[in-house]
This record gives sequence, structure tokens and C-alpha cells, in this order.
Amino acid sequence: MPATTPLIWHSKEASEAISALRTDIEKGLSNGDAVERLAEHGPNELPEAQHKPMWKVFAAQFASPLIYILFVAAIISFSMGHASDAVVILVVVLVNSVIGAIQEGRAEHSMTALRKLSALKVRVTRDGHETIIEAKDLVPGDILLLAAGDQVGADARLLEAASLEATEAALTGESLPVQKHLQVLPEDSGLGDRRNMIYSSTHLTAGRGRAVVVATGVETEVGKIARMTATASEPRTPLEMRLQQFGRWLVIASIVLFVLILVFGLSRGIPFDQIFMVAISQMVSMVPEGLPVAMTIALAVGMQRMAKRGAIVRRLAAVETLGSTSIICSDKTGTLTKNEMTVTTLVLPDGRLIKVSGAGYSPEGKLSLEDKNISTSDDETLKAMLEGVVLCNDAKLVPPDKEDTRWRALGDPTEAALLTVAAKGSVDLDALRKQHPRKGEIPFDSATKMMATQHGSKIILKGAPEMLLELCDTSSLDLAKTQQTAVDLASQALRVLAVAKVTDLPLDEKAGFEPFRGKLKFLGLLGQIDPPRDEVKAAVEECRAAGIRPVMVTGDHKATGLAIATALGISKEGDIAVDGAELEQMTEQDLRSRLGSISVFARVHPAQKLRIVEAFQSQKQVVAMTGDGVNDAPALATADVGVAMGITGTEVAKGAAKIVITDDNFATIVKAVEEGRLVYQNLKKVVLFLFTTSIDEVLVLLLALLCGYPLPLAAVQILWINIVTEGTVTVNLIMEGLEGDEMRRKPTPMGEPLITPPMWRRMLLMVSTSVTAIFGFFMWRLNSGAPFELVQTETFTLVAISQWFNVLNCRSALKSSLNLDVLKNVWLVGGLVLGMALHMMVIYTEPMNRIFYTVPIPLTDFFLLFLIGSSVLWAEEIRKWFARRSQAA
Repeated sequence: MPATTPLIWHSKEASEAISALRTDIEKGLSNGDAVERLAEHGPNELPEAQHKPMWKVFAAQFASPLIYILFVAAIISFSMGHASDAVVILVVVLVNSVIGAIQEGRAEHSMTALRKLSALKVRVTRDGHETIIEAKDLVPGDILLLAAGDQVGADARLLEAASLEATEAALTGESLPVQKHLQVLPEDSGLGDRRNMIYSSTHLTAGRGRAVVVATGVETEVGKIARMTATASEPRTPLEMRLQQFGRWLVIASIVLFVLILVFGLSRGIPFDQIFMVAISQMVSMVPEGLPVAMTIALAVGMQRMAKRGAIVRRLAAVETLGSTSIICSDKTGTLTKNEMTVTTLVLPDGRLIKVSGAGYSPEGKLSLEDKNISTSDDETLKAMLEGVVLCNDAKLVPPDKEDTRWRALGDPTEAALLTVAAKGSVDLDALRKQHPRKGEIPFDSATKMMATQHGSKIILKGAPEMLLELCDTSSLDLAKTQQTAVDLASQALRVLAVAKVTDLPLDEKAGFEPFRGKLKFLGLLGQIDPPRDEVKAAVEECRAAGIRPVMVTGDHKATGLAIATALGISKEGDIAVDGAELEQMTEQDLRSRLGSISVFARVHPAQKLRIVEAFQSQKQVVAMTGDGVNDAPALATADVGVAMGITGTEVAKGAAKIVITDDNFATIVKAVEEGRLVYQNLKKVVLFLFTTSIDEVLVLLLALLCGYPLPLAAVQILWINIVTEGTVTVNLIMEGLEGDEMRRKPTPMGEPLITPPMWRRMLLMVSTSVTAIFGFFMWRLNSGAPFELVQTETFTLVAISQWFNVLNCRSALKSSLNLDVLKNVWLVGGLVLGMALHMMVIYTEPMNRIFYTVPIPLTDFFLLFLIGSSVLWAEEIRKWFARRSQAA
């Protein structure tokens, strides 16, 4: 079959397409030809992606430097005969991996969603007969029979189009149905402007037609997007990069510590097996084995919290990444706006401007003139205009029912909005249509941009002002002023329609609109818009306060996008809008240099969306990209966080995204960002706690070795503190709630380490305080002549008590721990109680005494130990007090 470049089918006459594809416009392909072409081109479907098996998902949970160190420690423990210690370590690792695998699950690949096309049935002409086949059996050259409501099964060049309209939002981002025609178009026409083509995965909303299939399977526009999505690389999350960097540092530090303890111990004459196990214990102490579990649970809890706020997380690490987001590239239609066309302004022939309240398709709202309500019962001029837009209209309004509590539109959203404003003006829609039934019509055509309907002797026309006003009788109309009014309304991002009428003239579709020239009576102008969501403006302000820059990426026109962006605060003074054609002309260097001033990207195609995401990422930005259509999938997959829409989103978009927003609302994304920040904030609290306590143990041990004292802690006691004492409160610390200022902080920079300079300074204060207290107590008790077993048990207990106070310190960098807020975290309170109970069991039960080398402590001594252990709390409280004063100043 002769090859023709798919990109230029729209530049060919329909007859050329028929000839090139060797088919017949009336008879279609023969069954024999169809079979041959199916063998040549393959099924009209996309190859199924290889799912990642569950065992691989589980195995991936072990890919962490922290886990590697724990494995080494477990192996060495086994080899030294300390099987119980090794088992404990391995259980911790296993629990972490199971939790991670369960939460992350098996993500669906976007290619699988695209394969749903195979279940579609389509009507074609073969061997001269109309027949119904599965879409997967379509081949180039098939003649498709099209009608309103059909889903298009393949890319095709139109042969006939009678008032044919298609909704292509899923592919192009255009929010309104597109009028189709047969005219040849320039080769460089963008995807959204190819009105003589229909595309796989789009839907027909009106009219009928025929088309010849020109591309199937991976050669369709959807197939090209699928290939882009499949090859798009998924970036590592900021948390994954920080943990990798942190893990490398930790490996070096733990090895150095292991060698130091061995050297010091052997130089002191301590038996090798004893000092080796202490060195191993300290090596394990340096590795926060609770961190992988805490991280996984923190992300899982964040996932659950996000779900309650309308954000379903498909990949666990995306929780934290969303909290680090610095750029949100958001679609306009349905995300920033309500995806419901609404008439906001009426202009009557005498120049009166009427404002319309209410939004969406609900007839609740008022028409007001100079702040006074007005209706058709008060004004005949208004009545004539509103009755006209009801009669010259093919849409219907569906009232709420048990399944859907909202008013819905059947038909073109623009026409449904006209019915809504008429209902607000007290027009009885059903009664009017029954009273004035339609006798004839001239359907809307994209060339004339008008339509007309006949009702008895009266003809109603509506359409684009620039076309309709030229046909009006200007004897009672200031044409120039009305035209300027229409331009002014359009500059406010309103879609403007004009309506007129004529009586006692015939309606002839073949003659068209020319017989009406100079005879129409102008009835008025209507300005409508897809209004912004009420809560989005506040959400945008919250984003900016949080250091997050929102950017609009839309398939709509540039003027519309910029007007909405300005109204919402997305576009500031000096910002500009760039459309797809302008973006195409920019070099990569030019684009990146101008990114800071571009607040709106309009009329962009899939590859350009991908380019926008990558341009922001090249500037070290963490990018969240929203989308709902097939065309959004590559950008969603490549973005640091792809956010798909749950209501209007296609399965392809949801499959490519890491997060799905259930209400399609930009404000929900902002709430999810807040939850993501909470997750990372709590993880940093866990890291601070674990390393402060770990360093405490290491320094106390090294000081004892350097000063010639016996070991203050046995190896098994170190393991107990690391696994049990820490474990009972570490995971609970991540259950901390919002502190209230999360969205007033700046996003976490991409290169920021897991432990920041402010954390190091806090760690220095807490470590120096607790080590001084613990080692000072140890020396005092030894020098006082107390039995070594009692001193070691008391030191063991004092380390645990210091950790219990320290976990309260780590709850906040500024807020005092001396309040009842801790009671709000019942998990942490429960963990502290459990930790204390288990520690008492180790001290006061004989079997545990033998295992952990402990002896009972007089209860009266606990008061002194708690007093000494609390010193770390008081030191941090003093620092917080000064920090709060400094911040207030």
C-alpha cells in the first residue's frame, strides 16, 4: 500500500486520501483486503506493558544503603553466635519491606489503560454493507460511519460531515467541542486545528459523518503519546536522593566507628570477642534501623491522610515529593475552573449591561441591572433575547436526581449555559419550546460561525458577533459601538455570542445566511465563561506563601488562559502567556531564560508539555504536573509528581500519574502539598531523634574507653536500646500532626541534605547535654564505690530516660514540649508508656536480668535518674525560648 506521512493527511483532499489508501468511498474495503491489511499493520491496539511482578516490588524495598548495613550486621552477629541479635535485625528489615510492598502495590502502566480501546465496537462499510466490528480489527482504508455519541476507534480523514462535532479535550486539552469540516488545511496545522480529521479516543458530540481510517494502533496520535509515555524516564524522588547520599555517608561513618572501637578496646586489653560484639553493637547503633520502617510508615500514614483529603497516592515516595514541590503546572479546565460554561454578562440592544449571578448549570442565580434584580416579566427586550437563545438551541438541562445531585448539561456546554441564564430570567424552557416548535434550521457551521432555527414565521439566529452583526439592520443599531462592546467582553476572557431574529422570511439551508443581510433585528450579546473555582484563588495565594509557583498549562486560547490566570493570581504584573506556536520557535536556552516570566502556556501539544516539565526540572525545580487527558500522560510520567484528575481524567492519565485527585480541584492539590510537607517534617524529627540518641551511646562508650573506665553498656543493652527503647517511640513520632506553619515555609531545596545545619546545631546541644549527664553520672557512681552491675544498669536506664525526654524535644523546633499538646498524639504517649513498661521488665524480672546483665534498681533512685535525664529537655527548652524571641523580633 502506498505510504503517506500521517502528519499530512489533513492537507490532502478527501479524494486523494481514498486513492492513496486504495479503498472505495461507497463500498469500503473487501473482507479479503481487510484481512491482508490486518496482517500487514497488525491489530488496532497497543502492546501490553509488562507489569512489574509483586516479587520485584518486594525486592525493591531492600535497595537501600541502610538495609545493606543491617544485613552485614546480621551476618556478623550470626557468625559470632549471637543469633537472637541477628534475628531481631532481620525482622526489622523484613517488616519494612512488607509494609513498603503492600502500600506501594502494583502500579498499572498507562499502556494497559490504552488497551481498553480493543473492547470498542465501531460501524464500518465493507463489501458495500454496513457492519459492526471491534475497533481492534480496523485497518487503514476502512470507511467509518459516524454518529453523535460514538467513540472514535482510529485516526481518520473525514469524507462527510453534517454538523459533526467532537470533544477532543482528552487529546488536545480544548475544553469545548470542535466543529468538523472537510476543507483542506495547511500542513503545519496543529493537532487541535485539524478540523478535517477525527482521532482515536475522542468522542462525537453532535452530527453525523463518514471518514476513512488513515492510522491504527501505535501509528495513531494516541499511539505516539503512548510511546512517549513508555520511554519517559521517571525521576528519583528528592527523598530517595537524600537517603542515597545519607546512606553513603553512614557506611563510611559506621566503618570508621567500628575500627576505632576495636583499636581502643584492644589497646585497653579488653578481650577480642567482647570488644568485637560491642563494636558491632555500636555499628548497629550508628545505623538507624528504625529509619527505614519509620520512613515507610510515615509515607503510608501520609498516603492515608491525603486520601481523606481527596488525593489518592499511587506511589508511596510521591507523598514526600509533593511536599517538596516548587512548581505546580496546572491545567485550567476543571482544575482551576469548574468545567461548566456560565453566562455572566448580557448586553441589550439599547446598551444596558446586565450582570448574571450563579455558576454552572443550576438555574439558581439572579439577573441584575445597576444592582436591581430584573426578569423577563419586567422587560420585553430581555424576554425577546432570552427566548431567542432557548429556541435556537439544541442542548437540554437535566435536573438533579438520586444518582447525581447536580444540574447537568446534555449537548454543547455553550448552549446549555444559554438555557441556564434563560431559566434564571424566569423563562419556562419546556413550555416555550412546546409553544414554538422548530420547523426548520440551518445547523451551526464553523465557516459561518452561526446557526438559525425557524419557529412559525419567526427565525432566530445566534453566532459569533463579528459575523452576525454584519447581517443586522443598522437603522436602530449603533454597529460600531456594539462591535466594540463585543471586543471588550472578549478581552475579559468571555466567549461572546450575538442573537438576532427576523420574521416573514423563508429559511433555506442552501441559500444560507446571505438572504438575511441587513434585515435582522439585533436582540443582544451574551458573554460566558468557564468560571474559576471559588476556592482556587485562596489556594493560589497559599501556594505563593509556601514558595510554590503555580503555572497554567492549558489547551485553551492564550487570551482566555491569561485572563483566568490573572483573576486567580497565577499571573502577576509583567508575566506573559505563550502559546504552542510561540513555544515551538523558542530554543531550549531561550525557553529556560524566560521561564520565570511565563505564567501561562496555551494551546500546547503533548511533546510541548513534556518539554515544559523538563525545562523546569533543568533548573532544579521539583515539578508537579496536573492533567486529565491522554495528551497529558508523557508529562505526568516525567514530572516529579504527576497528578491526574479523578472525575474527568482518562485511565491513561491516571495510569501515568503518581497521585489522583478525586474532586479535580486545584485546592485539593494544595492540601496534599501540606500533607506532603508534614510527612517530610515528621521524617526529619525521626532522623533528629535517632541520631541524637545514637551519637549519645557512641560518645559515652568512646569516652569510657579513652578515660580508662569499664564499658558503661553491654552489647546486648545497646541492641535493646536501639531496637526496643527507640522502636517504641520512633514510629509514633511520625504520627505528629500539623504545626500550623507548614504552608508558610519555603519548599525543601533539591540539594538539601537529610540532616540540615539547624538540625546539626540542635543535635550538638542535645548530645552535649545528655552525654555530659550520662557519663558524669557513670563516673560519679563508679567513684562512689557502687557495685559495677548496679552502675551499668543505672547508666543503661539513664540512657533510656534521656531518650524518652529527647523524643519530646524532637516534636517541634520552636514549640515548647511543656504543654498538653503531646496528649493529642496518643500513639506517642502510648509508645512512651510501653517503652517504660518494657524497660521495667528488663530490670525487675529475673530471666531478663540474666539476658541483659541487669540488676534491680531501688525505686528511690529513679527520681534522681529522671532528674538527671530531664536535663536534655531543659537545655532544649531554653534554646526554643530564645529561638521564638528571635523569630518574633
